[in-house]
Amino acid sequence: MEFPFKKNVCTEAETVLLAEEFALALKPGDLILLNGDLGTGKTFFVKSACARLGIENVSSPSFAIVNEYRNGRKIFHFDFYRIKKIEELHDIGFEDYLLSGDAVVFIEWADMFPDILPQNHYTVLLKFIDSTSREISIIKHE
Repeated sequence: MEFPFKKNVCTEAETVLLAEEFALALKPGDLILLNGDLGTGKTFFVKSACARLGIENVSSPSFAIVNEYRNGRKIFHFDFYRIKKIEELHDIGFEDYLLSGDAVVFIEWADMFPDILPQNHYTVLLKFIDSTSREISIIKHE
């Protein structure tokens, strides 16, 4: 997969294939910021990418803020949707998660707190085309 990348997907199966291909490019220390309207498939994308990495128990961390998955790899999965103040992220030690360097980190609704995020990351943007189709863009920021 070359970046920047953009593709329209019309089925869940196409989204799964795209997320799995993207997962093959990931390595420990990578940060993936996912943005898009409610219902565009951010969690589905993460779940599909993680499945390619051998992790099947992925769920939305909306209420927990962060889920941790392990299966030979360590993955942190954040959801900023319910965060009201940046101090809440400081309280849970968010910086420590980023600095660990041995995990892949996914953050849904990352555009809510851009000031706390490092420059080096992938941005995954999901946009509605219609009720079943999405435009998925992936940009690598170095």
